[in-house]
Amino acid sequence: MANEKPLRKIAEAFEELEAAVNSQTGELEVARFSRACSLISPLFGCLGIAFKFAEMEYVAKVHDLAEASKSISTLHVLLEKDVEAGSVRKAGSHSRNLLRVKRGIDMVKVLFEKIIVTKGNSLKDPASKAYQQVFAPHHGWVIRKAVGVGMYALPTKEQLLNKLNEDETSAKAQMQNFVAASAPLILYIDKLFQTRNLGVDW
Repeated sequence: MANEKPLRKIAEAFEELEAAVNSQTGELEVARFSRACSLISPLFGCLGIAFKFAEMEYVAKVHDLAEASKSISTLHVLLEKDVEAGSVRKAGSHSRNLLRVKRGIDMVKVLFEKIIVTKGNSLKDPASKAYQQVFAPHHGWVIRKAVGVGMYALPTKEQLLNKLNEDETSAKAQMQNFVAASAPLILYIDKLFQTRNLGVDW
């Protein structure tokens, strides 16, 4: 990541997704979505072993959506195809993977929200709260326990910002940009599922 600004790239990519969601057509291309989501992947790696499970799952699911984008134009079409095939909830379905990727985006959003308002150099409180809010309800005891142990091996905020080539002021600005852009995107994906009576808590 030498000399790169991954936080800035992430924020800018998600601002483009927000613009697409808020456009007149309201259609979001699978290719554009998967490209933006792939920029988040290194962030999970920077958080260490506590989020190793999230990194592995997230990267695989984003890769699946990137492959799907070769033959499926938009997220709307992606869901429709799975609905028609009766495969929405099947393991490995594009719809299921989309829901998992959305959770990854949501986790990063909540993590950034907590980092912005938390004083001090520890990431344990922001990371724990983000995990509890987004991932924990969907995980069994074994994973929750492993994540809890991993929280003690998190980098400090200073170490994370060094890895991301940001100082605290610039990092907070980019985090705020991501939070603002990702919120309508998360609602958009939830709505894709909810308007088809598919729910999002599975």
